[in-house]
Amino acid sequence: MNAKKLYTIVLNPWVVLSSLALGGAFGMLAPEAALRLSTLGDVYVDLLKMTTLPFMISAVIFSLQRLLRVGGTGKLLARVAAVFLGASLVVAIVGAVVLIVVRPGQGLSHATMQTFGQIVGGNLGSTDTVMDLYGVDTVVRSPGFSDILLSLIPTNIFAALAGGEALKALVFALLFGLAVGYVPSRISDGLTQALETVYHACQKLMHWLSYPLPLILFCMSASQIAKTGPGPLHAMVQFVGAFALASVLLLLLAVALIWKRSAQSASVTLNALRGPFALALATRNSAACMPIMIESLVEDMGFARARVELLVPLAISLLRIGPVVYYVCATLFIAQLYGHTLGLIEITTVIFASILAGFASAGMTGLVTVSLISMTCAYLRLPFEAAFVLFLAVDPVCDILRTLVLVIGNTAAVALICPRPLKV
Repeated sequence: MNAKKLYTIVLNPWVVLSSLALGGAFGMLAPEAALRLSTLGDVYVDLLKMTTLPFMISAVIFSLQRLLRVGGTGKLLARVAAVFLGASLVVAIVGAVVLIVVRPGQGLSHATMQTFGQIVGGNLGSTDTVMDLYGVDTVVRSPGFSDILLSLIPTNIFAALAGGEALKALVFALLFGLAVGYVPSRISDGLTQALETVYHACQKLMHWLSYPLPLILFCMSASQIAKTGPGPLHAMVQFVGAFALASVLLLLLAVALIWKRSAQSASVTLNALRGPFALALATRNSAACMPIMIESLVEDMGFARARVELLVPLAISLLRIGPVVYYVCATLFIAQLYGHTLGLIEITTVIFASILAGFASAGMTGLVTVSLISMTCAYLRLPFEAAFVLFLAVDPVCDILRTLVLVIGNTAAVALICPRPLKV
């Protein structure tokens, strides 16, 4: 079997889903053995993360340099701003509509509320923390414009790189790429070639790391189920179901937009999206999906490489549509859980607060991402800390959905910004 055929097999959606299902079954049947598999998954994700910042910086700098020499930068940036703002509003509105229609936080059974109390009070098995489901939390001050602006500027780019601060690294790459674009070619060509070498080397590493994907999926799924068990999912099933519905609607919309923007048939478009879909599902890390997103858009769908290589890192860092729809759904669920009636003004506030929280989530994953729900709850004076453990318990499932929406949605956003490829 040649490498190309093997690569196609490991990214097959049925192989991916089967690996997840088998891993989940193993985690429930043999939890002690499954917990030992978590190390393999952690090592795999760390291997992907180690290439993220070098890949992003090299891609942005040499792509922006190339873009400036071609021309049309002002028009492109205006289109970027319009698509990013429009996409953020659309996903937030879709999430709000789904939660308002489905109302997962209302009409919960007595048994479900008891399970809520057990998870919150027990902190998933710990006896050290006791929380009340109903109560008043200290309102956390939401960040202002000056706070956000200061968080974008790296005072020390090497410290930002060492700390894995992707947003600060992106700002540096954008400014540095703009400066390099105005340096004469005879001086900057050496740097451009070096950066392009780094870019292609990182892309090759990502490609190699795709081969053990089914095994990694099995290990990660088994260890996660062994840690939390099915109990939290049963207690939060209505929220997870509503969030999954909103995510599926957004994924279908994104796929339809990519299909319409590309010059390919529906089957070719779906086949091109297999790689980003599988890697997002496996890693739950959007930055690790950047190389395969670029490969799908350029090699499989024919979009211009110079545009795609600049826009994909920019979108992954700034267009946080996965977290945005999650924050909208989580905030409205908490409001329904506590019987807080929301009018049009309050819902509008949730939408814009969620967009702000999504922007603040750049470079964040896991527990930190979940904790930013407190930003949106603060605007409505909703208690969040009491329900924090509930969201943390089901975050492995929600994190998969957030990443899928972010990766496929950003692929659609880049397809909207780029000129349509010529049909071959």
